[in-house]
Amino acid sequence: MTDDNPAQAGPQRNARRGPPPPPPSRRFDWRAAAAPAAIGAVSVVVVFGALSWIVTSAEQWPRIKLQFFNIDAMVAAFPRVLRGFWVNMQVWLTVLACILVWALVLAIVRSLRAPWFAPFRLMVVIYIDLFRGVPVLLLVLLFGFGIPALNLPGLPNSGLFWGSVAMVLSYASYVAEIYRSGIDAVHEGQRAAAKSLGLSEWQTLRYAILPQALRNVVPALMNIVVALQKDVALLSVIGVRDAVREAQIYTASTFNYSSLIVAAGLFLLATVPMARLADYLTRRDRERRLQVAG
Repeated sequence: MTDDNPAQAGPQRNARRGPPPPPPSRRFDWRAAAAPAAIGAVSVVVVFGALSWIVTSAEQWPRIKLQFFNIDAMVAAFPRVLRGFWVNMQVWLTVLACILVWALVLAIVRSLRAPWFAPFRLMVVIYIDLFRGVPVLLLVLLFGFGIPALNLPGLPNSGLFWGSVAMVLSYASYVAEIYRSGIDAVHEGQRAAAKSLGLSEWQTLRYAILPQALRNVVPALMNIVVALQKDVALLSVIGVRDAVREAQIYTASTFNYSSLIVAAGLFLLATVPMARLADYLTRRDRERRLQVAG
């Protein structure tokens, strides 16, 4: 008995045959995956190998190696440079905490919109323009030498203290603008929703605006953290015995500059991991924004 309806015969035959087979799985092509990595590795070896050959084949390279890369001098200078680097790290952590708090206060004051806060907003604008316009090194010199020379009663006369204050005042002006950019990036509807719930301006900032703003500016703040860790070495110009100053003292007594390479290596050990962390946070923030936009 044959089926007289051709329109039904096709589906019935497909049903007897069962579902179509799955598509063949694609095998992982190791050659295609390994080729870019191999090419990149070879190019890195070639470029850095050529640079190393150019440097080491220079006529004055033996003298430079003796003056800057003397292993014995590095070993002799390492303990005192490491002791100075510990001073750098202590100052860095203390100054960083003060900057983050003080900059947040400045950003909040500048973001207040009530008309009676206008004088305070103006003072914050003047402060930011002033301290962003003066180089950090000049501020460290002025504060580190000038204020202790005044012998003001009740205030410390330590150059380390006032040099650190100068760095806080300078970097806070930059970080305050980063905070403000994060606050401005929060959608205006968040403020409107908070006001509709009866929240005051301070409550709106605290519960609705600041949590989102701080999350948005974390990658930018990480770059400031890396830059600050290096700029703490500027305190050596006012006599603070940090890593750079200890390296300079060793150089002055031995006429060998290998101690400066030791100091540079210690700073690299601290800053490179933070730089990679900043890259990671930036990448995560970009992925998060793409997911929200999608």
